[in-house]
Amino acid sequence: MEESQYRTWSQAPDAEPLRLIRIEHLFRVNSKFVLAALNRLSSPLNSVPPPGSLPGDESSSPSNVISENPSWNEWDVLQIAILTIVSIVAFLLLIAFAAKRLLYPNATIFEVAGYPWVTVLAQLIAYIVVLLFMVSLVKRAPGQSFRQAIRWNWPESWSAYLFGGVILALALQGLAHFLPMPKELPIDRFFRTPREAWALSLFGVTLAPLLEEFFFRGFLYPVLVRRLGVVIGILLTAGSFGLIHAPQLGRAWAPVLVVFLVGLALTIARAVTKSVAASLLMHIAYNGTISALIFVVTDGFRHLDKLSQ
Repeated sequence: MEESQYRTWSQAPDAEPLRLIRIEHLFRVNSKFVLAALNRLSSPLNSVPPPGSLPGDESSSPSNVISENPSWNEWDVLQIAILTIVSIVAFLLLIAFAAKRLLYPNATIFEVAGYPWVTVLAQLIAYIVVLLFMVSLVKRAPGQSFRQAIRWNWPESWSAYLFGGVILALALQGLAHFLPMPKELPIDRFFRTPREAWALSLFGVTLAPLLEEFFFRGFLYPVLVRRLGVVIGILLTAGSFGLIHAPQLGRAWAPVLVVFLVGLALTIARAVTKSVAASLLMHIAYNGTISALIFVVTDGFRHLDKLSQ
């Protein structure tokens, strides 16, 4: 009975308009998904014009087709990297020289340069110089602010990214227990006294993640995506993030791998959300969670010798 009814309905002449309407509706819905897919797949190097426009007609292209098209180029990013290294070395020598003359007359300048507070202060001043240079690069192209250029885009659910940074820290700390982590690392010298531990912890949740996110996810990532695509851009950005921290980790592969995974998570967050603020929140929460764990384990930074046990 149901089969005969279906055949009667499908073969009836008056049912044909209904079927056409259903097909037309389906085509309209599917066309929306096709247009959205084309917009996502298009790029500055392989742009896809919308239906109804000529291949050379750029005026009819939607403005949101190009996902990453910064006003700076690879050379500008290299300039930032060179300036960062030169500034850190220059300020480190200047502060070490002044500290030797005023505070440590019996120590060599290289010994003073190795003191944690001297290193942190030199990086702090250098990062400010680099930040000013970043702003000057963006200002060369009129019509956009610094926040717009680096895709700041403060997320509405900002607490979710803080929570994500905490989960990321706990998960990677759990992974570290299964890896051959060295008992001592060069960065451990920043945790010899409570004052040094506090200084590094505060630096690690303020200016340090801010400048790192501006450089890696704000300036480097969009240039790599424009040149090489999203997947390679994410991997190279995370790899660069891991390599820049390698000297602090004694270039041991296990801790460098952990930092690479941190950079991978932060870069994926930046790619998905189109927001440097989102990756910054995760970065701050990650560093803050690590510092909080050290604070708890060492009884408020009072027994830092427990870190080497």
